[in-house]
Amino acid sequence: MDPAQNRSESPDACAYVEDVSPGNGRLRPRASFDSDAPALDLNGDWSFRLGDGLHDVTVGFEAPEFDAAEWTTVPVPSSWQMDGVPGPGRFGTPAYTNVTFPIPVDPPRVPDENPTGEYRREFDVAEGFADGGTAVLRFEGVDSAFAVWLNGRPLGDGKGSRLPTEFDVTDTLRTGRNVLAVRVHQWSSASYLEDQDMWWLSGVFRPVRLLVRPAGGIADFFVHADYDHHSGTGTLRVDVDGAGDARLSVPELGITDADPAGPHTAPGVTPWSDEQPRLYAGELVTATERVPLRIGFRRVVVEDGVVTANGRPLVFRGVNRHEWDPVRGRALTRETMLADVLLMKRHNINAVRTSHYPPAAVFLDLCDEHGLWVVDECDLETHGFSENGWRRNPSDEPEWRPALLDRAERMVERDKNHPSVVMWSLGNESGVGANLAAMAEWIRDRDPDRLIHYEGDWDDCAYTDVYSVMYPDYAFVAAVAARQEPLTGDPANDARRRAMPFLLCEYAHAMGNGPGGLRQYQELFESSPRLAGGFVWEWIDHGVAQRDEEGTLFYAYGGDFGEPVHDGNFVADGLVFPDRTPSPGLLEYAKVIEPVRITARRDGGGVEIRNLHHTRDTGYLRWVWLLEVDGEQAGEGAWEVPVTGPGDTRRADWPDSLAKALAAAGPGERWVTLSAQLGADESWAGAGHTVAWSQFASDGHGATTLTAGPAGAASTTTTLTAAPAGAASTTTTPRARRRGTISLGAGQFDAADGRLLRLGDLALEGPRVDLWRAPIDNDGRSPLLAAWHRSGLHRLRHKVLEISAGGASLTVRTRIAPAGLDLAMLADYHWTTGPGDRLVLTVDTRPGGTWEVPLPRLGVALTLPAALDRLSWFGLGPGESYRDSEEAVRVGRYATTVAEAQTPYVYPQENGNRRHVRWARLTGPEGDSAGPGLEITGSPWFDLTARPWSTAALAAARHTADLRPDGRIHLNVDLEHHGLGSASCGHALQPRHHLAAVPGRFTLGFGLTEGEAAADGVG
Repeated sequence: MDPAQNRSESPDACAYVEDVSPGNGRLRPRASFDSDAPALDLNGDWSFRLGDGLHDVTVGFEAPEFDAAEWTTVPVPSSWQMDGVPGPGRFGTPAYTNVTFPIPVDPPRVPDENPTGEYRREFDVAEGFADGGTAVLRFEGVDSAFAVWLNGRPLGDGKGSRLPTEFDVTDTLRTGRNVLAVRVHQWSSASYLEDQDMWWLSGVFRPVRLLVRPAGGIADFFVHADYDHHSGTGTLRVDVDGAGDARLSVPELGITDADPAGPHTAPGVTPWSDEQPRLYAGELVTATERVPLRIGFRRVVVEDGVVTANGRPLVFRGVNRHEWDPVRGRALTRETMLADVLLMKRHNINAVRTSHYPPAAVFLDLCDEHGLWVVDECDLETHGFSENGWRRNPSDEPEWRPALLDRAERMVERDKNHPSVVMWSLGNESGVGANLAAMAEWIRDRDPDRLIHYEGDWDDCAYTDVYSVMYPDYAFVAAVAARQEPLTGDPANDARRRAMPFLLCEYAHAMGNGPGGLRQYQELFESSPRLAGGFVWEWIDHGVAQRDEEGTLFYAYGGDFGEPVHDGNFVADGLVFPDRTPSPGLLEYAKVIEPVRITARRDGGGVEIRNLHHTRDTGYLRWVWLLEVDGEQAGEGAWEVPVTGPGDTRRADWPDSLAKALAAAGPGERWVTLSAQLGADESWAGAGHTVAWSQFASDGHGATTLTAGPAGAASTTTTLTAAPAGAASTTTTPRARRRGTISLGAGQFDAADGRLLRLGDLALEGPRVDLWRAPIDNDGRSPLLAAWHRSGLHRLRHKVLEISAGGASLTVRTRIAPAGLDLAMLADYHWTTGPGDRLVLTVDTRPGGTWEVPLPRLGVALTLPAALDRLSWFGLGPGESYRDSEEAVRVGRYATTVAEAQTPYVYPQENGNRRHVRWARLTGPEGDSAGPGLEITGSPWFDLTARPWSTAALAAARHTADLRPDGRIHLNVDLEHHGLGSASCGHALQPRHHLAAVPGRFTLGFGLTEGEAAADGVG
């Protein structure tokens, strides 16, 4: 048949597209499991054609004799919009929306422009493949609706993109050549149930297999493995369907060839938990099939308003995880899923919410194996209906109930045997309604041993087991901890909800540079057993890999593919970048949620070890101390620390070896870092991996004087002080503009504006006061950026009021203000000479006029030759930090290049700040003839960013590929920054992290450097 013929079918042939039913011709849901029964992998290259809609489908394409020679091929699994990435796509492009449906809201109807993919796959089956059993065709995931034919015969259709669908093909399968045909539609009635804040993608994106279910084999089974923490006894029961003669064996428990129904008691079992994911290997056997089991005993319940696991309170240190790969989209490999699990474990994460759909089953296998608690979420979100007053929301429309129940059933049946799954979630942001209540009722009847979650009914919690909200501020969380939250919408539910545990299913929106303020949430979680922790939004930036015209890789976001409706870079809000490189936000989160807390004792004689583990004592850790003086190692050693049980706190004295090292160390700034490391290999990390650490300052008189230093020496409060009397005067007399230069020590200054032009043989420009930063997402998606723009902080001009030189000093008085407004920042630069070729700058600032906004930053900016691209410093590091995000950094001596000091946020913004820098050097490559470098010293410290482009270029860029070095090194040397917060989606920045426009003073030293020696202080 010519594939160009017959591009349409009768309307009834595709009626399933707009039918609200979940599908037709399917087998009932069952558990996902492997066995020794025959199976055939149908993944690989499939013949493919993309049509424009139902008017453009190929009649007869399912026929075995159809000639698809002119079609192209696509890999299965994949999404067709991702075909060709990072190059131009062959089959349309991705589209991103957060809430708004990208189609008219007219359920269950969808547009006529409905891209439709037609797939064909030929495969051979050996004689006797099914051998008297049932042949089953299994699709793990197809987006969004599809119909299937085998050898020209229709099998049925299905919806529920992130859920498996099976068809009985026993009577259709042939020995030898078989032809499988699948038609997939981008839009269907199911699209109204799948508005999940992600890229809209289509196709057969999870694996396809042909399975044999042997006659007399195991149709389905349900493992019930309970644990009694009082007695330490496990109780095992396995409900088996379809095989009356099935036998159970679990050799480690002494169970051999037993009735699966038991119940079997097993004294002294090790319960499953995230910290000790103990799995007992077992097997179900019939005369025709063997099914391996991995059994984890555990009990997760609510007791007295507290979530407990195996009898102990449970706090989720969680993350929301979408499935994403920047090249493959949601078609993930096992290797990618394993990378996610290992990264989470290595960063102290103990739980995953599978936002907002069940993940690939392999991911849950990995959570079972390596230890992650899982909130398994149903493939349901109807958020777009909120923009229409929730009218016709499927959550409350009777005709949609079978579809919603079907999704709940398929999730539960597929994943019911995973010990990692401890909570079923009905979905996300789907409003309220009777259909959600019906889902909860069905789940509770089918699986009463797991908790039920749904955030959308937070006002009443009428059918959930936990009180869940998203993005509350600190005050609300504190009120809930004290059971002082507002009344429920229906007062009849108030007492019930007030007795529930509280969970933040989403918080700390990790978009761009941030989130800030994580420590305060964690302190609240640890303050009350009612607070069951939370799940940071979210795991990964959903950037799509692309290349610009010069071949430079960048990551695309909403709007980059010409979508008429989109939500921009709101899809880039993860703790890891699209390539799975950890962001500073992940490092901060890992530090905040450490399962072991190390603090200095008030008596100065040692530390307190607080074990926040749920299950493990600290015996699996080895303890190491490191002494550094001015950033140079002065000693290290092991430390025998008493074993601390889960939930307990113990004291440990400083080791004698540390006291001796302190006594022998020379003068300087002394820091002791204590690290708790894995003593032996774990499945998720090798021996020596750091689980927790803390750093302490010493005054040099001995170990007993060690005191805690929060992430380094400094308080987070800005050292802004009143300017000296008469400083930064607002009045001056007009003065003639000078020409030439002014000399002061080794410095040459522009006589017209007072800027430093040269320091010895080093040409530079600046420094001059800078108040602006390239807005971060938390600035831009809150009222703050608009307020900054109204105040003109992005377009400031500098006016020189007076230059006075005399003796060994130079004073430059300036006024910095935007056009059209009378507010100003008055800045006086006081230059003096220091030892050798050094100059000392004291800057006094004072706001003039009415300031109604905080400052983005307060400091000075200068530029250097591009050859000085090597950066070293003594201060907090190695990564970036800001005033409300500095837990993950420690005081030390660090070195990098200016290029490597940048943090590549998908949407360019302020980044790369190093806090509390005592000194910093910018030099050329070793052995290079770039000339002298620049050394900057603080009194006592400063914040530093170094970039190969300007702040203006950074603010103007929309992708990382837009940024190009401009031939200068741009430095910002700051007194302080405004905090980061999490206002892109969440609470406003804490007032204590605002950078108020008040008088300020800071002092810096500038000198030339050829070697490694650093000056002490500013002079």
